[in-house]
Amino acid sequence: MEIRESSIADPGPLGLAAFALTTFILSMSNAHLVSKEFSTLFVPLGLFYGGMCQVLAGMWEFKKNNTFGATAFTTYGAFWIGLATTVLLETLNILDFGAFGHEAIGLYLIAFTIFNSYMWIATFRISNALVAVFSSLEITFILLVFAEYGLISSVPGGLFGLITASCAWYTSAAGILNPLYGRALLPTGPRGVAKIKNK
Repeated sequence: MEIRESSIADPGPLGLAAFALTTFILSMSNAHLVSKEFSTLFVPLGLFYGGMCQVLAGMWEFKKNNTFGATAFTTYGAFWIGLATTVLLETLNILDFGAFGHEAIGLYLIAFTIFNSYMWIATFRISNALVAVFSSLEITFILLVFAEYGLISSVPGGLFGLITASCAWYTSAAGILNPLYGRALLPTGPRGVAKIKNK
């Protein structure tokens, strides 16, 4: 009996939308565009939408044999879960960095900046839309690292975070609308190969 490989829908738009919305909420606070009381609004989003949904999208990308998408979504889903959990544990006084709270978050961001750097290089073989997402995210991370170490305020990082969210939402929308309309309603500018797949 012949066994067919099951086909699943593209998880990319979901992962990008989850990343975009959670980034938007936190960046609004970092950019000081909302009251500081809103700063922890990202915690439940980081656990469930930006976190759990992105991890699920990453697992589905593995099913589609898309190494880049699987690695990106799973890692950034875990990023949001880790960051949200850290804030939650600090609030409950379970985790205490003492006077080094900002430096600890700065180190956390440095580690993900390193990861984002080689993922950014990979986007040049995928699409201009993803180049925009990962380029703006790279700048966002760097600016937020500077902010955590007290070199600048969080506002520049917040503003670039809003740009990152906009780019991710655009790419997500393209993944939804372009197939439905059968044309590049929202151009993403393919570069090199459409997807990075395992051989």
